[in-house]
This record gives sequence, structure tokens and C-alpha cells, in this order.
Amino acid sequence: MSAIRLIVGLGNIGSEYEDTRHNAGFWWVDAVARQNGARFSRDAKFHGETARASLHGQSVWLLKPGTYMNRSGRAVSALANFYRITASEILVVHDELDLLPGYSKMKLGGGHAGHNGLKDIVAALGTPAFWRLRLGIGHPRTLNLTQEVADFVLHSPRRDEQQAITDELERSLMILPDCLAGHLEAAMLKLHTRPRSRSADAP
Repeated sequence: MSAIRLIVGLGNIGSEYEDTRHNAGFWWVDAVARQNGARFSRDAKFHGETARASLHGQSVWLLKPGTYMNRSGRAVSALANFYRITASEILVVHDELDLLPGYSKMKLGGGHAGHNGLKDIVAALGTPAFWRLRLGIGHPRTLNLTQEVADFVLHSPRRDEQQAITDELERSLMILPDCLAGHLEAAMLKLHTRPRSRSADAP
């Protein structure tokens, strides 16, 4: 199985969006950069911010598209094409409405479920066969909120939700070594295995 060579965090540019639910992917790649002493810099050629991280002798590109969410594919395809990175070597990290805050899942391929960032990446790469790390942010209906989805994702999580998202984000970073070594099945198993006390409540 191919090792991950490019990790893309999805989000919207601009300070007004930094703390919003839709920027969970940005939060994840920022955490990877902090942990590994990498720094993002603006790269016009790749239409976003890039960083190079190294972990246990394995290196990986980190990318935060500098376009808005629905144009994310432009940045992803530019970097992937330049460095000849295949779809199966890409991990896209994004917010997930179908998972509650405090949960995450990983998968290869699949649909975009209305997520405009994923939709554009599929179109730009010409295939849905890339890896996804789905960070749960919950859905306004499951969280007993009256907001429309478009409004919900562009607002900050409530304090308890933010704590749950942050805790899960930090837990999910444990899969990075396996992803870079090409052990994607092992990474999924680690991510999806939970303490017995919480497993019964998993969505």
C-alpha cells in the first residue's frame, strides 16, 4: 500500500474563518506542523500554504489551500502533479457532519456527501480514490440546533464541542507514523479502536 506523501487540510482562508467548524482540516495540519517543527509558507505556485514535515525519517508535504473551500482542488492538483504524487498517496483532512464532535474516521475513496472541498478535489484529480480523515463536528440537528448547515459550519463550535474536537484531533495524530510508512490499514485500525467505555456510544 502506498505511503502518504501529501496531507491536505481543508478550510477557508481569512481570520474570520480561523475558529469555524469548516476549518477543522486546517487545525489538524497546523498541529502536525507544530509537532514536527515545520513552518507553513505562502507558495503561489501551489495556490496555498505549504510545509515540509519529517517524522522518523519519513517526509511529507503539508498543504493548506489558499482558495476558498469550493476551489480546493486547484491547490491539491497543482502540488500533486508537480511532485508526481498519486491520489492514493494523498490524505485529505476535513470536517465531517455525520460524526459527532470527539470522533473521527478514516477511509479510502467514496463520495463527497455534499462537502464542497472534497467535491472539487475529486473533480481536479479526476478520481475519488484518495484517503480521507474525517473529523467529526456534528450536525445541527443531532446537536439540537436550528441553524442551517451552511451557517453551522461557518460558526465556531460551542465550548464543549470544541474541547471534544480538540481532544480527538490530538488523539488522531497517532496515525501519522503509520500513514507515512504506508501502513494505512494499521492506521485505520488504531483510529477506529476506542476505549471500551466509549465504544458503545460511537455513532
